[in-house]
Amino acid sequence: MISLTSPTETRAHRWPAGYKLAALCITTIGLFHVESLIIHSLFLAFVLVLYALPGKAFFTTGLRYLMILWPFVLVVALWHFWTQEIELGLTIIIRLVAAVALANLVTMTTRLSDMIDAVHYLARPFKRLGLNTRALELSIALVIRMTPVLLAKGQNLSMAWKARSVRRSGWRIIIPFTVVALDDADHVAEALRARGGTTNLEKD
Repeated sequence: MISLTSPTETRAHRWPAGYKLAALCITTIGLFHVESLIIHSLFLAFVLVLYALPGKAFFTTGLRYLMILWPFVLVVALWHFWTQEIELGLTIIIRLVAAVALANLVTMTTRLSDMIDAVHYLARPFKRLGLNTRALELSIALVIRMTPVLLAKGQNLSMAWKARSVRRSGWRIIIPFTVVALDDADHVAEALRARGGTTNLEKD
């Protein structure tokens, strides 16, 4: 899941988060048991239709978040081109894009509070074992919240580089991006410590 909740309201926003997560898990497991390129292609087309139904703004935002997959797609494509397993490579790529796109669709149509509630419900059995489930809930919330923030900051660094150089940024922004990520992590840690850490977090 690589995005925040979309501001574009859809019918799926009103569906229970638990049902959407369960459907996502079942569908993803099913995808990995299917080897047909045609079926994967049809499923990806179906997911893209789901993105298009709420309108152009929702569709373009969803596709923009999926652009993060291009390095993985490139690596898989090059490897299977080298091994001359073109059809297998296409199947893996389409399966990857479809699974991530579906997960991203769930995130875009699920409020963060609803997602945390679903995780809280699923983690209830672990409470009886004395485990701190609030730390798990907070970790998932932070991952969902911080991923698009870091992506946006990475894009800003890339744009800043392009404004100052004719060369592509590439690996050159890795160090400043790492510094930005560590700085954000430090601020989040300080905010948590100021509120008593994960042990003192109360459920809203």
